[in-house]
Amino acid sequence: MARWIQVFLEAQAAELDAATNTQLAYARDLQNLAAWLADKNLHFSTTTRDHVESYLIDCENEGLSKATRARRLSAIKQLYRFAFEEGWREDNPAIQIKGPGRAKRLPKTLEIVEVDRLLDAARNTPREALRNTCLMELLYATGMRVTELVSLPVSAARGDPRMLLVRGKGGKERLVPLSPPARDALAAYLISRDAAEDAGRKDGKPTSSFLFPSRGKLGHLTRHRFFGLIKEFAVAGGVSPEKVTPHTLRHAFATHLLAGGADLRSIQTMLGHADVATTEIYTHVLDERLKELVLEHHPLAKAGKTERP
Repeated sequence: MARWIQVFLEAQAAELDAATNTQLAYARDLQNLAAWLADKNLHFSTTTRDHVESYLIDCENEGLSKATRARRLSAIKQLYRFAFEEGWREDNPAIQIKGPGRAKRLPKTLEIVEVDRLLDAARNTPREALRNTCLMELLYATGMRVTELVSLPVSAARGDPRMLLVRGKGGKERLVPLSPPARDALAAYLISRDAAEDAGRKDGKPTSSFLFPSRGKLGHLTRHRFFGLIKEFAVAGGVSPEKVTPHTLRHAFATHLLAGGADLRSIQTMLGHADVATTEIYTHVLDERLKELVLEHHPLAKAGKTERP
């Protein structure tokens, strides 16, 4: 079964240019199914629809969320579609299985004052303050995904750019504008970064092609390390760490733009959404926030009464 997964993932990468994170998610989900089948002396080649449905029921019994179960079923369906097209199987046992659907949850976002606190915390970190400030300013100014941010090539940042060229999901490229604070943070960080690279070159160390280099195997700051950093900024800035993730800043970017009068199509372009329907979720976020403001500050709503004096 490991061979099936490997060939499937290689085809996804070659034919569909699937992102690394997508491939890793497929691998984890299919390996989980493979372990479940092996425990029952089954194989991908002998699996029936009943087997797949039994697996999904076990996933539900484990308490897995609808989103996780829907993602696993998606991986399974794609594997069996690939197996059918390659002639490994004469049927697709998962083709008629309907998923659990996804729970409709509005994305969590942050108030502007909370973003300001995070940015201040990044500026005042005892080490790598210029890098951390650049990371946070770029993230909030552009709404990039964290993987897009940490893997930015340094060539994209040269020449005091007004726009950044970002390579997103599926290898699709888009241009995102930079705010003046983000440009200033980028310029200051580049001076520090280049000085460190020059010093390393004199010691025989190779130079990095990434804007945020690291000695790890990827060659750049990892998304997991940045996740840890942003939690540290939250603690230092007095913002609840539970509310803060790199993706929360992406949501804040979109929500604050919409509240400021930006149109959905522009936000869609900057976020790199393939469908504007995905971007429309932020209109619901804004609606909910407006409702909260009314309920919190309107005198009649606060008193829980409708009568007039």
